[in-house]
Amino acid sequence: MDTSSIGKTLGKLREQQPLIHNITNVVVTNFTANGLLALGASPVMAYAKEEVADMARMSGALVLNIGTLDEEKVEAMIIAGKAANEAGIPVIFDPVGAGATAYRTEAARKIVREVNVAVIRGNAAEIAHVTGNKWEIKGVDAKEGQGDPIQLAQEAAKSLGMSVVITGKTDVITDGSTTYLVHNGDAMLTKVTGAGCLLTSVIGAFAAVEKDVLSAAVSAVVTYGVAAERAIEMSGEKGPGSFQIELLNSLSKVTAATIQSSARFE
Repeated sequence: MDTSSIGKTLGKLREQQPLIHNITNVVVTNFTANGLLALGASPVMAYAKEEVADMARMSGALVLNIGTLDEEKVEAMIIAGKAANEAGIPVIFDPVGAGATAYRTEAARKIVREVNVAVIRGNAAEIAHVTGNKWEIKGVDAKEGQGDPIQLAQEAAKSLGMSVVITGKTDVITDGSTTYLVHNGDAMLTKVTGAGCLLTSVIGAFAAVEKDVLSAAVSAVVTYGVAAERAIEMSGEKGPGSFQIELLNSLSKVTAATIQSSARFE
């Protein structure tokens, strides 16, 4: 995989403008929708269990995010996930805060048991707790320096049977046998609520147009990281509010040429 293939997938995404069905959390709904629109995808947020199966079947990808969860929303996610599986639609899962409470951890595990997830994206603590490992978490944020994220991601991919994305200072993307490390991005992403959640939906947008989900995930993470670097250049020292706006602007303006010159992955 090289930068030219990432640029081609980005071009395909903008040409096809895939519909991305998000069952996400109330904190990030608007930001996620605007981010997908900026990138070139078409977002839809549909949560009612009476319609989620129909919406999932007509979408290019389904994104499930348990940031603000309850029993009804978990039920809707599983209904939508099973419908997506039947239709061959990729499911992307963000286990927000897994490990923070027993209920949240069990909800995440229930979803990966009952739905065939293509890609799971989270921080190291979230992925660890989904797989039954220990990693300290504060709210929805992982504590650093408690283990090897690369080993954790590889073991999680093998045990869960899906591609895994662990985001951090260096992002790790693996299917258990092939592993990529992405060095793009900026620490300011940690100061904007929903930046990780938006990335999960961006992975969904790329997976909607690229059948190889590992390649789709790498393309999404690299593109998002490059956009974040451009955003920090534009916002300077103004802070997270300006950075958030510039991230949306950068997602709309990032090009194959930008990726060619700025991508840093191995």
